[in-house]
Amino acid sequence: MPKFNRQKFMELLLYVADKSLDDPSFGATKLNKILFFSDFLAYGRTRRPITGATYQRLERGPAPRELLPAQDELCKVGDAIVVEQRRFNYPQKRLIPLREADLSAFVAEEIALVDKVIDLLRAHNAASVSALSHEIAVGWQIADDGTDIPYEAVFLSADTPTPTDVKRGRELAQQHGWLATL
Repeated sequence: MPKFNRQKFMELLLYVADKSLDDPSFGATKLNKILFFSDFLAYGRTRRPITGATYQRLERGPAPRELLPAQDELCKVGDAIVVEQRRFNYPQKRLIPLREADLSAFVAEEIALVDKVIDLLRAHNAASVSALSHEIAVGWQIADDGTDIPYEAVFLSADTPTPTDVKRGRELAQQHGWLATL
């Protein structure tokens, strides 16, 4: 299990919120998904998430367990505020940074990945970004409500295996003795 880096997580909250100030559909749901996709894509590429947050399965998609305590602390110390408003008759909670994020603990590739995720999700609203996370996050699909989604789930696919995939799987199983009989 990756180690959670609280300071990086809090700074990433400020960074994502700042980069999303001009996105009218940015709220808590989109924040959750940007963090999830950023951490899991980083893990898929490098075997290291950006923050190491613990993501859980919630009805509207994956969300970091550490989000609310970190957001509360940012507000308490005056680094951010949460603004509640209505968007298309739905409540929207927007994190608004009151200071610039300190990116000194991040490597350039991490921030570039987060920027890419923000850009890719910009066209989505809360409902469509939730639907997207349900569709492509296999870890969310297989987890029970309220349970943690392991980072290794990024390597799972919901696609039906091809005959070539099945053949290769059988070869590997036989080669490594994973099955007594095939």
